[in-house]
Amino acid sequence: MKLIRIFFMAWGAWGLLASPLAQADPFDLRPLVKVEANRSYKVVYDIHSDAIAAGISKGLYYARGLIEAFGKQDVKPGQLDIHLVLHGDAAQFLLIDDTYQQMLGDPFAANLNAKIVHDLLGLGVKVEICHSVMKAKGWTADDPTMCCLA
Repeated sequence: MKLIRIFFMAWGAWGLLASPLAQADPFDLRPLVKVEANRSYKVVYDIHSDAIAAGISKGLYYARGLIEAFGKQDVKPGQLDIHLVLHGDAAQFLLIDDTYQQMLGDPFAANLNAKIVHDLLGLGVKVEICHSVMKAKGWTADDPTMCCLA
């Protein structure tokens, strides 16, 4: 009798795990956030981490993804007022290759973020660097070491 009870308990657990409810992705249950295509939107990203996603800065990667997500809902880049402010460790993503190589101590390193920064600027995104970081690193607003802000 005990063996039969264990079998049915195990079978019941398997049935629960195999049910569509148990297999549903919890994110599928969230409602889709829709935006109005004829409105304007303001966004500020505070990027302070040197985390990487898809070979580039995670913050820059997600900012680009946000523009694409808006585009899928018929919001044009001109309707977006996006500001990216880079602080701390993320400031390195705005350096030209020579300075980037010196900072990393790797003569072959290339700052792969320069292209996405230029692309974002081309889409009307404002990219800024924290003044405190500039001061701490000895950089100025017209510093030629910055890839695209001078």
